[in-house]
Amino acid sequence: MKNQNLPSWMKQLTGFAGVIGASALIGFPAWAHITSNTNVANATQTSQVAGKVKTAASPAPTGASPAPTGTSPAPTSAAKDIVGIASGDPQFKTLTKALGAADLVATLQRKGPFTVFAPTDAAFAALPEGTVENLLKPENKAQLTKILAYHVVPGSVVSTSLKSGDVKSVEGSSLNVAVSAGKVTVGGANVVKADIKASNGVIHVIDKVLMPPDAK
Repeated sequence: MKNQNLPSWMKQLTGFAGVIGASALIGFPAWAHITSNTNVANATQTSQVAGKVKTAASPAPTGASPAPTGTSPAPTSAAKDIVGIASGDPQFKTLTKALGAADLVATLQRKGPFTVFAPTDAAFAALPEGTVENLLKPENKAQLTKILAYHVVPGSVVSTSLKSGDVKSVEGSSLNVAVSAGKVTVGGANVVKADIKASNGVIHVIDKVLMPPDAK
């Protein structure tokens, strides 16, 4: 596909990828392939998630009758995008700061949809001392972008569609998803809370920062 036929936001990402690729720190062409029709679930195999993973339920409107016992609340449309939700959640302060440092805020405010495996502040704090501070430096922007992109999968993949197998992140490398006895791990990180729905995708909270295979 010629560059002039791409939407403007994809052109920006494609151009950014070219700059980063020249530095040999990140291969980022997969951003240009994000479409609203991508179905990551179909690319994987084996068992489906059982119901033990915590899911985020939207609060009922004021005055609404409670859902009957044994039923799930009716789905509601999320008003905030992924960045809006992350920036408003105190457990994602480091992630929000990192998205800003990597200039990915506008990207994750796009229509998408995206699935984000979001590390908590505790997950970032568990990295070796000084790692986060170094990644946030302007000279390490390419490396930070690569790491954050490894946490994003194109398409909106809810927990009931996650299956064991490999899925490709927008960074370009694959993430291994393992589903067993109602527990889900992604790249070795536990999904501790699933299905925080945003207007442009879904967030799954994880307890570990994922590192691409060739991260430096």
